[in-house]
Amino acid sequence: MAVEFTPAETEYLRSQRLARVATASREGEVDVAPIGLHFDGQTFTVVGIDITQTLKYQNARQNSRAALVADDLASVDPWRPRGVKVHGDVEVVDQDERPTLKITPTRKWSWGINA
Repeated sequence: MAVEFTPAETEYLRSQRLARVATASREGEVDVAPIGLHFDGQTFTVVGIDITQTLKYQNARQNSRAALVADDLASVDPWRPRGVKVHGDVEVVDQDERPTLKITPTRKWSWGINA
């Protein structure tokens, strides 16, 4: 079943430039890495200059699960954090003849975004 994002969550995710993605190797060794965020309303795409040389790429080839967080501070006075976290399936795909990671959310959480 597809995860549905609210209009506010979608707008927020499309406005964010950076996020962090967590992947794990077959043996369970975890890696978290900053990424440029690309969200099409349903899936996230992770690209890089040579993504095949990264742990996130190697892990995605071994383990099909990933987590992603995009967050920021709407205000520091008062303190108002906001963000979206997803768990999902990650797969290696070719996009424009270069390897990318595609994350399809299976669960999501958000805070400070929806009224």
